[in-house]
Amino acid sequence: MTDFLVRRFIKNYQNTESSQVRTEYGVLASIVGIFCNILLFAGKLAVGLVLGSVSVMADAFNNLSDAASSVIGFVGVKMAGKPADREHPFGHGRIEYIAALVVAFLVIQVGFTFFQSSVEKIRQPEALSFDLVSMLILLASVLVKLWLGRFNKVLGKRIHSTVMQAAAADALGDVITTLATMASILFFYFTEINVDGFVGILVSLVVIWAGIGIAKDTLEPLIGQPVDPKLYREITDFVESYDGILGSHDLIVHNYGPTRSLASIHAEVPSDVDIETSHEIIDRIERDAVRKLGLFLVIHMDPVAVKDERVTELKEQVTAVLKKIDERLSLHDFRVVDGEHQINLIFDVVVPHSYREKDMTRLHLDIIEKVSELDSRYQCVVTLENGYVAEE
Repeated sequence: MTDFLVRRFIKNYQNTESSQVRTEYGVLASIVGIFCNILLFAGKLAVGLVLGSVSVMADAFNNLSDAASSVIGFVGVKMAGKPADREHPFGHGRIEYIAALVVAFLVIQVGFTFFQSSVEKIRQPEALSFDLVSMLILLASVLVKLWLGRFNKVLGKRIHSTVMQAAAADALGDVITTLATMASILFFYFTEINVDGFVGILVSLVVIWAGIGIAKDTLEPLIGQPVDPKLYREITDFVESYDGILGSHDLIVHNYGPTRSLASIHAEVPSDVDIETSHEIIDRIERDAVRKLGLFLVIHMDPVAVKDERVTELKEQVTAVLKKIDERLSLHDFRVVDGEHQINLIFDVVVPHSYREKDMTRLHLDIIEKVSELDSRYQCVVTLENGYVAEE
């Protein structure tokens, strides 16, 4: 069914890098979500009224909030697909995240409302009734939500949408809450013990947790995330594949929406090559990055002395020292300044984010001490910095 809907309503559905195609995926997901959730709301509300169950009605209004979420998602996707203009030169892609954040607050609000209703139900419990047709409707809703979750997950993976992935997770949460609601009704039918209010609290807490999860997933790209290791390797491998590039470091990626990213990177070039030649290579890489990766890339050149065997040997020695201290450490921008009585080794060290301030201080002293053991004339001028890549 998922593939049928995609092929039927999305032209060029395989070109998922296109912003237009991506918008069409978002619109399809929103329309399907609106239709399914309104259908589920109507069915569960009717069941809740027949059975007199607050947990079923809480579940019903959760589906209504999901339908509202899909409407907001529809508007957000359409607005996010607008091209760049004078006021917004980086496009409107982040509107999708803002729309998802609004959705998160709606979901949390629904959860809090029915938490209060469930508490009141515990204080003043009412008799429940059992109806086979109603139970079958609830079971059908579980199957619909399972499919809807799978639908959003498949589409989310195709276009790398955190919003759709969050919708898929929310659908799975709905499955759990509906099953819990059915269990409370069956429990009352066989034992005549009314736990509906307690299950309603459980349902409301799951709804609130789902809303918090959606908010977290959408706030992270707005605040700023580290570079995904896979994307890091893709960009660095691309840059380093060009002749005249010896290595790279300090990759930073800025997200302006799911289909638009800007990045900067330091590329190491031979210091003995004419600067205009290296600059021409850098320009070509930047042009190719837009065409091949869809990435606006700014490259800073770092000259490296490749024919100075002594500098190369010293760099290897210092690298070996760093690896003995912590395998995760790496260095760049290595330079040597000779003096009559001391030799300054100047370099930057990339440190994992797990290091705290006291760890950084101790690391700085360890590097100076262990490098000086190689030769008492060595004096380290070290700059410690955190990387911008997520740790695997």
